[in-house]
Amino acid sequence: MKSEIHWMPARIAATRDMTPTVRELLIRPDSGLAAPHDPGAHLQVQVLAGGRMQTRSYSLVGEPDGQAWRIAVKRMDDGRGGSLAMWRLAVGDRLLVSEPQSHFSLDLNAPAYLVVAGGIGITPLVFMAQRLAQLAQRSGASVRMLYGARSQDELAYLPELQAALGECVVAHVGVAPIDFAAEIARLPAGAQLYTCGPVPMLEAVKRAWSEAGRPLADLRFETFGSSGRLPTQAFRLRVPRHGLAIEVPASTTLLEALEAAGVQTLWDCRRGECGLCALDVLAVDGEIDHRDVFLGEHEKKANTRICACVSRAVGTLTIDSAYRPD
Repeated sequence: MKSEIHWMPARIAATRDMTPTVRELLIRPDSGLAAPHDPGAHLQVQVLAGGRMQTRSYSLVGEPDGQAWRIAVKRMDDGRGGSLAMWRLAVGDRLLVSEPQSHFSLDLNAPAYLVVAGGIGITPLVFMAQRLAQLAQRSGASVRMLYGARSQDELAYLPELQAALGECVVAHVGVAPIDFAAEIARLPAGAQLYTCGPVPMLEAVKRAWSEAGRPLADLRFETFGSSGRLPTQAFRLRVPRHGLAIEVPASTTLLEALEAAGVQTLWDCRRGECGLCALDVLAVDGEIDHRDVFLGEHEKKANTRICACVSRAVGTLTIDSAYRPD
């Protein structure tokens, strides 16, 4: 349950493929005015996927121009269908979008910045890099950006980033882990780290930051909430309090399945960040795939809670709900 989003009609103004698996979409609202946004903002989009309307959240890319919004969608062939539906959109197609929303703000008062992107996690960081490049020119703040991808042709927006930050952008290609501890050790006191990418990368960054004794408030992160350790597949769900036993399809989140079954659940971000949708786990016959960045490592190992918006299971999951029907 969340306050109503104000939806507005828009259309696809242009598309272009940034990499073999990343497509950029230019979205122009019917009003002709694309509201400005801060670095790290995102756009909610309604798209028809799996035979029903689904809401997806996409980071806004680059500096706004007041006429259209830019998003980029990574095609996930084994995902829940949202990315494939977005890839099918063509110039002129219509859709509903929200105004820009921001939960990943940029603080411009630090002496130094380390920006870390993994794969499609680059999208909210493009505008941040551009804004930080301007800050560096004005105040001399130090800025360094690490950009990891599995292959060279998957480095979307690299030329745009190099134009802003030059040699301060360091690309890492392949599966070899980045030495986050060494990178963090180079930062002066008061430096901030901004990161977005797959959950394993975020967990490695958080661990290195904590082990370095850095203040948690100086680490800012966002996840795209779609990556996990296990393949996305259907699993069985039981909620004894409501006498509920259903199957959660691969194309549906645990949160969506609960809502469809009439079990109301609190939520906010739907990206595994805020923890508002966390539910108690009573039992698991199989394995939980924690895809959030809210729960700590010890909580995930304990398997006593699950963030319903992004995390999944293999096998049978039994949970409790605080919702009490009237």
